[in-house]
Amino acid sequence: MIAGATSASGEAVARALRAEGATVLAVGTRQEALDALAEAVPGVDTRVCDLADRDAVAELAMRIHLKFGRIDGLVHLVGGWRGGGGIAGQSDADWDFLERGFQTLRNTTRVFYDDLVASPAGRLAVVSSTAVDKPYAGGANYAAAKAAADAWTRAVAQGLGKEAPQSAAVVFVVKTLAGLEPALADAVVRLWRTPAPRLNGTRIALDIRAE
Repeated sequence: MIAGATSASGEAVARALRAEGATVLAVGTRQEALDALAEAVPGVDTRVCDLADRDAVAELAMRIHLKFGRIDGLVHLVGGWRGGGGIAGQSDADWDFLERGFQTLRNTTRVFYDDLVASPAGRLAVVSSTAVDKPYAGGANYAAAKAAADAWTRAVAQGLGKEAPQSAAVVFVVKTLAGLEPALADAVVRLWRTPAPRLNGTRIALDIRAE
């Protein structure tokens, strides 16, 4: 399942997983964007859902379980950048937007956690930012939201380590995803080729450009 699947990175990941024979469930908020994804990547199953609404996510899970059974992977790509204006310029509107993205991670992992535990090779992957380790005043909101998602994912990893050592949660770290969509797609596919104990709780740098 790809959350936030209608981005360029979502399309790249969907295409790579389909090429490996995976059943891909693409979730987004805009039907027209999902229709475009389904046309670009044949065989993808698309679902409209407000992932910031936990009840909606629970209903989505019920429908997925009825048709496909439990999922074996969750690739969380919901996000976006907001910033500028220094510390005093960190607006509540920007924070609300960024916090909503974090809420989608909380909701999807809470609802689908048991799937990852039950899977013979469950995988959770999220994309974080170099801003977590080197935050700037103009991107304080963004860095704080990414840090929360980073910590949440590593907490999921600790839970999986105790309950499901065959499963793993990882954080991909980038400065920007622009141009790295194929690298992300390849890295996601490799998650199922790498033993879970080597992956679980790791932060994987896809590309750290010199600043």
